[in-house]
Amino acid sequence: MSDDFTPFALVADDDAIIRMDAADILTDAGFRVYEAAGYDQAVAILKEAGESIQLLFTDVQMPPGELNGFDLAQECSRLWPDIRILIASGVVMSPEDGELPPNAVFVRKPFSADVVYDRLQELLPDGQKPEPLKKRAASR
Repeated sequence: MSDDFTPFALVADDDAIIRMDAADILTDAGFRVYEAAGYDQAVAILKEAGESIQLLFTDVQMPPGELNGFDLAQECSRLWPDIRILIASGVVMSPEDGELPPNAVFVRKPFSADVVYDRLQELLPDGQKPEPLKKRAASR
């Protein structure tokens, strides 16, 4: 697969270590990754590159004064309905009714690579799965 067909993901988390860990997991799954430290930065990246992004991976908690990850997921779903969304939280046990857009799934922190890969398998249509993620599913 050439780089032209490598899908993009956006990771939004205010914790740099968790953001880097999530970016590493997605890179290993075959994505090229944009990173954002909060809602405002994530929306700016989506406005610039939203047409090329297949996946938003966002934390619920965002920096003080910014909207949260559920707000980001709703905005993303409204403006870029083809982007799939994985929402993570170590604070929220499970989303309330209406917090998840239809193209989103939820995962609890701390998450492992295997948990993320499993959620990506169910979330992404076959045509949007990067090759390494497809190969991982086939080898299980």
